[in-house]
Amino acid sequence: MFQDAIVALRILHTNDFHGLLDSSIQARLEPLRADADAYFDSGDCVKSGNLAVPMHEEPVWARLAALACSASVPGNRESHPLAPAFKKKIAGHAHPLVCANLEDRQGHLVLPPSVVIEAAGLKVGVIGGMVAMVTAGMATQGLSQYLWKPPIAAVVTAALELRPVVDVLIALTHIGFAQDRLLAAACPHLDIILGGHSHTVLSAPERSSGVWICQGGSHARFAGVYEFDAVSRQLSGGLVPLKA
Repeated sequence: MFQDAIVALRILHTNDFHGLLDSSIQARLEPLRADADAYFDSGDCVKSGNLAVPMHEEPVWARLAALACSASVPGNRESHPLAPAFKKKIAGHAHPLVCANLEDRQGHLVLPPSVVIEAAGLKVGVIGGMVAMVTAGMATQGLSQYLWKPPIAAVVTAALELRPVVDVLIALTHIGFAQDRLLAAACPHLDIILGGHSHTVLSAPERSSGVWICQGGSHARFAGVYEFDAVSRQLSGGLVPLKA
C-alpha cells in the first residue's frame, strides 16, 4: 500500500488559542509549520465568547491562513445559536472547517463532516466533532437555529465511511480529554485524536484503546509537534513551548 510513498506524516497541532494567536506566537509557529506536512487546530481559536458577536472579522483567521492551516474544527467560541452570528464568527476562514455533528433545523449539516487531504504522499482523512451546545432535549432548543448531535456517534459514523479510502484517519475534536478517551474506545478505526476544550496538557501523546490522543493546553502556551509512522502506526513527539 505504501510502496514508493513517504510513510512519516509530520503534524503541527494547536488548540484553544482564545484569541491569543498574535504576531509573536505566529512567528514562533512559522518554523514549526515549515517542518510539518499538515497543521490542524482544534477550536476555540477566536477571541469572542460563546454568545458574543464580533464587530469585525476575527484576526485569527488571517493568521491561520498565513500558517497554511490544513483544517480545523469549531469550538464553543466559534459557535452561536443564531445563523447570522455564527457566520460572522467564522467569516474570513480560508481553510476547511469540519464538523460532523452540527445541523440546521432541517437536519442538514452546516459544515462538511470531514475532508481528505494529501500530505507526505498519504491520503489523510480528517473528521471534526465538537461539544454539543444546543440539543433537541434542551428547554432552550426552540430559540436556536442549530442543533448539535452527540459528537462521538457522529465521528464514528464518518470514520466508518472514510477508513477504507484513506491511509491515516484523524479526528479533530473539541469535546475534552475525557470524551476523547470515550471516542477512542468507541472508534478504533481512528489513528489519532487531536483534541481541545478541556485545556489538558499532554506532554506526550497518550494511547487509549489503540488510538493516539493529543492536546496542548490552552492560551497559546504550547503547540504539538508529532510524527506518525503510517506503517507501524506509532506516533512520536510532544509539546513545544510557544512563550518565553
